[in-house]
Amino acid sequence: MSGSPPYTGRCACGAIGYAVVGEPVDMNHCQCRQCQLASGTGHSSHLTFFGADVRTTGTPSRWETTGEQGTRKSRAFCGTCGAPVYMTFPDIPELFIVSPATLDAPERFAPRVALWTAAAQPWDYLDPALQRFEKLPAAARTEQGWE
Repeated sequence: MSGSPPYTGRCACGAIGYAVVGEPVDMNHCQCRQCQLASGTGHSSHLTFFGADVRTTGTPSRWETTGEQGTRKSRAFCGTCGAPVYMTFPDIPELFIVSPATLDAPERFAPRVALWTAAAQPWDYLDPALQRFEKLPAAARTEQGWE
């Protein structure tokens, strides 16, 4: 059980929501091409939870992609306002990722790393103090069971 309050959030219109009890295992900016297309900008930002207690409300619309390692990603968004809210992984049900702008307290997001910098757009400037990885680091793939 986490000592901090749950991470709660919602889409822009409030139709889709979530509450996560637990601490994120990672907070990052991802500059892969899939995240660029999904966000409509240079990167997506993520709070990654593994094995946390997750509760969702509403019925999101979804679309699925497959990552470089063959991992299926189900992206949940609001069918009314269109906001991307969270991502689940059919092959890794313990993994739950939220978009930090959807947090009720977005100031809790503190990115630690930039991933997939090999695909970064030259106009997408991120904090130069972030640790950077050209792809997803091998240690993260192994720890999270992504290999």
